[in-house]
Amino acid sequence: MRMAALPQLRHWIAVPILAALLIVAGGLALRFIPALTSADMSVDAELSHDHTPPLTALAMAINVVFSPAGGVLMIAALCLYLLLVRRSPVNAIATGLVAAGGWVSSELFKLLVARHRPDSTALYNPLIPEPGTDSFPSGHVALASALAIAVYLLARGTKWQRPAAILGILVAMTVAFSRVYLGVHYPTDVTASFLTAATGAAFLTGLWNRFGLSLLARMPFLAKLGPVPTPQG
Repeated sequence: MRMAALPQLRHWIAVPILAALLIVAGGLALRFIPALTSADMSVDAELSHDHTPPLTALAMAINVVFSPAGGVLMIAALCLYLLLVRRSPVNAIATGLVAAGGWVSSELFKLLVARHRPDSTALYNPLIPEPGTDSFPSGHVALASALAIAVYLLARGTKWQRPAAILGILVAMTVAFSRVYLGVHYPTDVTASFLTAATGAAFLTGLWNRFGLSLLARMPFLAKLGPVPTPQG
């Protein structure tokens, strides 16, 4: 029941709210200041000249694996493994909550900022043009980052803590590079994704610590699947 109590910020409501406001302000600045987008676009355009078959294949695979459908399947598979194989309802629900919450929070920022995606006509070799106003931040990177945070929290205090941290960082960075490589996001989009995932996860950990076990105690059927501690421990 490692996830029964999660590490949290002291001000777990105020800090994420402040961080969210700063992220939105930064996103709006990127949207409405052309010089910033031009600098961003130059990176996408440069990478568009350097496509190679191995990197393109990897980026295309990542595009599918970390898509919305892929995200749902990965989080569901992880939670079901913890619930049915490891017999840990607490770990399953808390891990799923942190992973899904950190990921889905990116959708709120997409709606508030509504930044246009990179113009595929300005790329030398556009691979998967994606028009729309959902560029900031990247949902793919937010998913990878949120999963990395959730798995790290699950592994903390064990021999897997360090490998989980290293692997999570490497995967998230690789996904971030792939989105810029494909020309579907700006570098600042993927950078913001790390922040949005961390902000969402920080709020969810505090929320879980405050209400999680109390809610689980109202679901007696969970005790048939594994131990569920009372809110008092």
